[in-house]
Amino acid sequence: MNIYEKYNRLKLYLSQLDNVVIAFSGGVDSTFLLKTAHDLLGDKAVAVTARSQSFPQRELDETVNFCEKENIRHIICESEELSIEGFAVNPPNRCYLCKNELYTKIWGIARNLGIKNVAEGSNIDDTGDYRPGLTAIKEQNVKSPLRDARLSKEEIRILSKELGLNTWNKQSFACLFSRIPYGTLITHEIITMIDKSEQYLLDLGFHQVRVRCHGNLARIETDAKGLGILTDPTLREKIYTKFKQLGFTYITIDLLGYRTGSMNEVLNI
Repeated sequence: MNIYEKYNRLKLYLSQLDNVVIAFSGGVDSTFLLKTAHDLLGDKAVAVTARSQSFPQRELDETVNFCEKENIRHIICESEELSIEGFAVNPPNRCYLCKNELYTKIWGIARNLGIKNVAEGSNIDDTGDYRPGLTAIKEQNVKSPLRDARLSKEEIRILSKELGLNTWNKQSFACLFSRIPYGTLITHEIITMIDKSEQYLLDLGFHQVRVRCHGNLARIETDAKGLGILTDPTLREKIYTKFKQLGFTYITIDLLGYRTGSMNEVLNI
């Protein structure tokens, strides 16, 4: 199928739903899915966003602004992952525990609204990495329309641009917990350090960036643009000073640059 055949398949899939709650993070995929669902179903498509420490305020603000602009009903639910039993020790199935708790809450909201379907925005590319959260999605009977239509991330970006969505070239984002090695205790303090350090880099003009936290060492992953920025020794010194102020002792640059799921490289999967 070409991109437009896949898009038509997505629209047919969504149009056959009586109503749906979309798990909305404000990222490229969930924004495209929500926009398409709302265009087809109108008020029968509702967005739900989880607010937690792993979700930066800038991302939450973007979800609110988008739904206000598009006149989409938007519900924000509270999700505190660190209260989930066993979560803080950061096991390899951390994402499963998180998604299971999240979709239990979203299903509760859907039932209170009389809505029969819950959907999320993973795409066909998401099947290629270790993603235990997909198991929770399947167990919770959450629909994945973009995967069903076999749309890739690049195709979603192309269609998003054609729809006039500002997210078409937005950087990929994953929850801040993904910056911490498995088995390392997750604390509010570590998450705050990571959040502030990434925000600092974004404010400096970085586009795609991760700050992976290995104890007192910060490992910066960034794209070609970011690596170009880091050739400036004066700017590197500023970043070093800022990260030291935030609590890191050592600051390094990953030679392979940004890549999804780099923390999974230690797993035998």
